[in-house]
Amino acid sequence: MNKLPLILIFFILLACGDKSKTNNNEDLKKEKDSIIADSLTSEINKLQKEGHINGFAVAVVNQNGTLYEHGFGYANVKTNENYTEHTIQNIASISKTFIGIALLKAQELGKLDLDDPINKHLPFKVINPYYPKEPITIKQLATHTSTIIDTEYYDTKSYVLKDSLQDSNVEGMVENFNPPQTKIPIQEFLKKILQDKGELYKKEGFLKSKPGEKFEYSNIAATLAAVVLENATGEAFDTFTTKYILEPLNMSSSGWSFESVDFSKHSKLYSNLQTELPFYSLITYPDGGMLTSAHDLAKYLTELIKGKSGNGTILNSNSYEEFFSEQLSAEQFTEQNKDNPYNDEYNMGIFIGHSGNGNIGHTGGDPGVSTLLFFNPKTSIGRLLIINTSLTNQEGVNQFYGIMDKLGEFEDILNY
Repeated sequence: MNKLPLILIFFILLACGDKSKTNNNEDLKKEKDSIIADSLTSEINKLQKEGHINGFAVAVVNQNGTLYEHGFGYANVKTNENYTEHTIQNIASISKTFIGIALLKAQELGKLDLDDPINKHLPFKVINPYYPKEPITIKQLATHTSTIIDTEYYDTKSYVLKDSLQDSNVEGMVENFNPPQTKIPIQEFLKKILQDKGELYKKEGFLKSKPGEKFEYSNIAATLAAVVLENATGEAFDTFTTKYILEPLNMSSSGWSFESVDFSKHSKLYSNLQTELPFYSLITYPDGGMLTSAHDLAKYLTELIKGKSGNGTILNSNSYEEFFSEQLSAEQFTEQNKDNPYNDEYNMGIFIGHSGNGNIGHTGGDPGVSTLLFFNPKTSIGRLLIINTSLTNQEGVNQFYGIMDKLGEFEDILNY
């Protein structure tokens, strides 16, 4: 256990007193929990005052539920609206873990097999032009070994504004935002990029490696996995994941579109401390478009921890074992960073990462968004962090990871 300030330990002991002198252990536990939570909140408030992030929320969970959740800073700087654990925003690539869970649920239902060639479930063919006779499988999409890579069309075409801008020049923004009328169905978008006669197709959109040989992180491949699922199940990805993940976990504040959530709770997003971004969505929404709160995402993280320990509720134990199992070997990576506890690319499960120190989870980053979600399978404790401000300097990055580290310092005592 990480060392905690002696004064905190003193007050916990003082609150506990002699258990033989009280008949109300439940009240005693609440008092202890309150002291620990207040101390953690105080410590994170100090980090928040470093001033590189406008607003964020955190949570610490175990397989029984949420141990701590709290929001800090502002969801709207102009109106001084507080960022709380119920504030909603997109969580970027943590969304991909939902694709993994959905694929395994579809496999349980007999709709697909992860070893299926993707072309079995697509109305258009996707082939690596350098290895045209080698089929790409669903599992290769899910482990980022499909050889499909992101071209410039992903960054320049996939981000679409919620509303037309009146007072701002979209072309003058650093971010590649497109007008609302450019939004098209994801299958149509991918067909343009991946079919050999598509208007956005580039042979360079594939590695010169045999499918399955090399790890190369790909948002396009992740979105294609969601399209494969749609064709295999006959249900839209958002409908399928709502039915089999969000509703069973009571993630009632979460969804894949502005229309599916209470938009009044949505945070503003910021490209820096002063610059507010317009609201946007992704054509490729399965790879990064989940809208949720720290409160809801904590429920999801609890389920992942339960699944890892064999007590999950939305997948059976065999599916969870496949979901979490390290699928790749060292030879498939160009490099592996073993030292970063939040590196989700040291090895891969099914759209979920393994760090070099054994943590399991995923990171995320989009305009105005950075996220972390990890748990330790040995302790069955997890933590998450969602922020509404782009990290533009090293000080901001240090604050971001410092918040996550502070949660780690307290997780053992929160789990007493």
